Amino acid sequence: MVITIKNVKLHITANYHENKTMKPKFNPDFHHRKSIRLQGYDYSQEGLYFITICCQNRSCFFGEIQSGQMLLNEYGQIAHQEWLKTAELRSNIAIDEFVIMPNHIHGIIQVTKKEEASQRLDHTSGLHGPSKTIGAIIRGYKSAVTKQVTQLGFGGQLWQRNYYDHIIRSEKSYIAIRNYIINNPENWKEDIFGSI
Repeated sequence: MVITIKNVKLHITANYHENKTMKPKFNPDFHHRKSIRLQGYDYSQEGLYFITICCQNRSCFFGEIQSGQMLLNEYGQIAHQEWLKTAELRSNIAIDEFVIMPNHIHGIIQVTKKEEASQRLDHTSGLHGPSKTIGAIIRGYKSAVTKQVTQLGFGGQLWQRNYYDHIIRSEKSYIAIRNYIINNPENWKEDIFGSI
């Protein structure tokens, strides 16, 4: 059987319907996800990055907003502490303004210097330290938070796939984003991430 979805032909064999464990073949035209990163940009270079990470299905796992203030629950406190640890784990990172919201996180990360792979080598153990790209930082953060909340009994998927980023290129943009983060709890009802 051939099914066409948005001009992409999928070939499904009769065996697929009989054997539900058999998966359709990978089709790069259909299964390819486009990257939301700026193509060709080096996310390990010096600069300011506005990051947004959302919980799976925008579920409110980290607490609640009351009277314009974010009240962190136990998971939210873990998310807060791990965000602060980011700068402790990576010598070329500084944490600027950030906020843990009920179902997402906004933060500004500053990469203070580009660190080459050879600089990450721990000469006593021969092991490399953590990668310093924005993507690696976010992966490490998500992993650390997930591990801790799972130990507390959380079951399921904590994070949505990927994250949003914006490269901050001017002081005007930096000030606007910083103010947006600071005022995010007060504006929760109007927040696009809080509308669910």
